[in-house]
Amino acid sequence: MSGRVGIGVVGAGSIGIRGALEHLCLPDVQDVVSLATVCDPVPGRAKAAAEKYRVARAYESYDDLLADDQVHAVTLCSPIGLHFEQGLAAIRAGKHIHFNKTMTVTAAEATTLIEEAAKRDVKLVASPGQILFPVHRAIRRLILDGAIGKIAWAATGAAFGDYHEKEGLRTGEDVLTNINPSWYWRKPGGGPLYDMTVYGLHALTGVLGPAKRISGFSAVAIPEREFRGQKYPCDADDNSLFVLDFGEGVFAFIFGTHAGMPFTFGHPNYYGSKGAITGILLNGEPVDFPGRQETRIEPYGDVDLLPYVTGKHREMGERHVYADVMQLVRWIREGIPSGATAEHARHVIEIIEAGYRAAETGQAQDLTTTFNPPDVSKS
Repeated sequence: MSGRVGIGVVGAGSIGIRGALEHLCLPDVQDVVSLATVCDPVPGRAKAAAEKYRVARAYESYDDLLADDQVHAVTLCSPIGLHFEQGLAAIRAGKHIHFNKTMTVTAAEATTLIEEAAKRDVKLVASPGQILFPVHRAIRRLILDGAIGKIAWAATGAAFGDYHEKEGLRTGEDVLTNINPSWYWRKPGGGPLYDMTVYGLHALTGVLGPAKRISGFSAVAIPEREFRGQKYPCDADDNSLFVLDFGEGVFAFIFGTHAGMPFTFGHPNYYGSKGAITGILLNGEPVDFPGRQETRIEPYGDVDLLPYVTGKHREMGERHVYADVMQLVRWIREGIPSGATAEHARHVIEIIEAGYRAAETGQAQDLTTTFNPPDVSKS
């Protein structure tokens, strides 16, 4: 495809606005992208978003968006529990898809999407594209080269806290700023593993490769939350601690919880017989990678080095999401696949799903999915 890619933004919530609409309406991408449609079931929200971000058409119905022949691809910015159903419908309508994390809730759902997409030559890009970050590719190269000796263990995870309740788009009074976050606390698709730990898991497995087994514990620790004076029941686990087995005596500690953040978000720690990589530091010194001198030496500073993150985009939030969307645009226009693959996302989903199963049964669970880690020989 040589023309502009018509994007349909599915969901005008927090990530739809910050990760898609705010970025894709800027002048510097209009030669390759057209904001064709936005849809949201909340009355008036899609219309308000279309007016604010210069989107051509607004729908309350997802079916209407899929029927729009100016939509070539969709970015699914809806709750995670809807991704499988919406993704399958988009594939069958011939629309390419960018999935915001997490792609699906189960590995079987992810496999169905991958197989259906292959039958119809539909392209899938799945966030979070952590292995696109220069620092993670550099860390993979360092570990493969033995920079910290024989690796023993690693650790990553995330804490939920009250992050979503305090996002700016949830504290206002109009339809674009009073977005309810309660789905994050409910099954299917809620909880810190699917929402937050997924970043560290993509980085960890991108660096070390596919894992083999998982065991651990998981529970609901806070059965009720409050948002804007209303109480909401919580049935998604919010306190999960797991151990991953990568084989050859390499293990990793994984957590997704409601409190506590001992490791840098999205940047795992790796410990070996000759040293350690903690966040972005190799034995206490910044990891070197192409372009490091051009960016901030801090966690997520190198997001500015992702493709397409230039100019005003560097000043905005969720720019890594925008970069993943543009990976799909490039694939459609130029035939260059993204490193943020659906197969990698499926493996991470299986880790989460199998972790819950291990906690429920008290037995370690074998992992059956795999993916090809990135070739960093030239990184």
